[in-house]
Amino acid sequence: MAITVPNLIKERKFPFILTLSVLLLCFAFLIFTNTKSNPYLLFSTSTTSTSTSTTATSALQSSLPSSPPPPRQNDGVAAAAAVAVINADPNSPRIDWKLCKGTVAVDFIPCLDNFKAIKALKARRHMEHRERHCPDPNPRCLVPLPAGYRIPLPWPKSRDMVWYNNVPHPKLVEYKKDQNWVRKSGDYLVFPGGGTQFKDGVISYVEFIERTLPTVEWGRHIRVILDVGCGVASFGGYLLDKNVITMSFAPKDEHEAQIQFALERGIPATLSVIGTKKLTFPDNAYDLIHCARCRVHWDADGGKPLLELNRILRPGGFFVWSATPVYRDDQRDQNIWKAMVALTKSMCWKVVARTVDSSGIGLVIYQKPVSPSCYEKRKNNKYAPLCGQKDGKNSSWYVPLSHCLSLLPVDSKGNLFSWPMPWPKRLSSKPPSLSTESGAEEMFYEDTKHWSDLVSDVYLNDLTINWSSVRNVMDMNAHYGGFAAALIDLPVWVMNVIPIDVPDTLSIIFDRGLIGIYHDWCESLNTYPRTYDLLHSSFLFRNLTQRCDVLDVIVEMDRILRPGGYIVVQDNMEIINKLSPILHSLHWSLTLYKDQFLIGKKGFWRPTIGETKS
Repeated sequence: MAITVPNLIKERKFPFILTLSVLLLCFAFLIFTNTKSNPYLLFSTSTTSTSTSTTATSALQSSLPSSPPPPRQNDGVAAAAAVAVINADPNSPRIDWKLCKGTVAVDFIPCLDNFKAIKALKARRHMEHRERHCPDPNPRCLVPLPAGYRIPLPWPKSRDMVWYNNVPHPKLVEYKKDQNWVRKSGDYLVFPGGGTQFKDGVISYVEFIERTLPTVEWGRHIRVILDVGCGVASFGGYLLDKNVITMSFAPKDEHEAQIQFALERGIPATLSVIGTKKLTFPDNAYDLIHCARCRVHWDADGGKPLLELNRILRPGGFFVWSATPVYRDDQRDQNIWKAMVALTKSMCWKVVARTVDSSGIGLVIYQKPVSPSCYEKRKNNKYAPLCGQKDGKNSSWYVPLSHCLSLLPVDSKGNLFSWPMPWPKRLSSKPPSLSTESGAEEMFYEDTKHWSDLVSDVYLNDLTINWSSVRNVMDMNAHYGGFAAALIDLPVWVMNVIPIDVPDTLSIIFDRGLIGIYHDWCESLNTYPRTYDLLHSSFLFRNLTQRCDVLDVIVEMDRILRPGGYIVVQDNMEIINKLSPILHSLHWSLTLYKDQFLIGKKGFWRPTIGETKS
């Protein structure tokens, strides 16, 4: 019988034909819509480097569309069609990967473990041997895994215990066994919440501070803290319960792996030292700085260490110092206390509280001034002269410590900055350090909305990421911190990185109640291997590839990412095509979403003898 329309109708096959036609039309529509440009492709990093928020605003404004995109409706079928698995190209050049060697290979930090450079140092008096000494060229070896390494325990369980084999360092267990820092229990390291100054436990200590000075108001007035010489970071870990985020830092020293313990626990931390260089934070960043027996000689070298704290402490912010000179009467401690009194007086810091708790541990709380009037009234300012305008650049990458008192921040009209809004309003309100130029405020709010929509519609729903396994996140090119702000309701924390070659917006990030650092991605980061669960990069590589080899950046990303962890790279296909073969050679699984989001998942593969080329 001839196949004609009347015969098909007569045989009652018309409904089938109609259904098939509708499905074909839908499929064609999906193919068409998914080849259009992504509405979320909004921002790219400016190539202009500056240290002022005004210039940063101008640079970012140029890439902002006239209006933000409408939120995309979440369509499971469309999402599935937009995600593609990227298979390895057999024609790609093969890379001869090798494992790092040496006694520190498993925990190798290239810029802190450059023993040749450290050995050649002429002095170590100011902790020069704990500072960055990056090798040239960058090492391209892969760090091996510790024997018996496992996927880390999930948060919040990880705050109290971690797998011993992931950080197999027993020295601190023995060294601090009487102070309840950490103890070994079977396959685990357990963190009871003790510390040198926390004789009644860290929770009691945190409450003691707020009782001593109620205006602290943890998690409302005080949101962003720096913990100097943090130990295993239990202070910062338990403050998370009070909506306080703490940047815990300590050097890589004889307190073996304390920062590695902190990051394995899922607590924000970084390796750093107050030596000869400024800390990699902006001016006027922290609401409160804490030191509990942190072993820093604050009055050393003309008071440079404490002057550095003054630089990064917000006007009106607090310095909590719990150490023996505060509450002991022996001659050595009293000499330190007298030196501290003279130094803080010259800096116009005032003592707002000094007390001793029931366990015999004491502390003093200083407050930085909110007005320059005290500076103008000082009779003798030789101890801490005011910095000049030339010293006021808001950048601290490889900059020597200053022997001067930072000026209080003012806007373009000469008005002193105000304290940020109470948390959580400060996250989404106008930051005090935001430029006052036209359009800056509008751009900030549009950026906030952009990331809120993009994270809720794409990152949390459409990308191949198991968010329940993610705790430590790094935004490698953070702009205003919009990505971190959009994740605020998830049980994650974000280290916001402002690369040194893009507009400086790190002050804005701290104003929002978030944390971050400056960094040059052409060099290795100050962190241990396997410390992050997710690395996020939004338009980082287009500028970076002009200054350094992308292979070096990928090696560093592999070093700091945990097995089972993810990278998300938002960029154009030219960049994605450069990255994909390298990531495949590392045996990572890759997917691509809408030709703009590369998602990589790291496995457990490491090169072995006889298998070095991939």
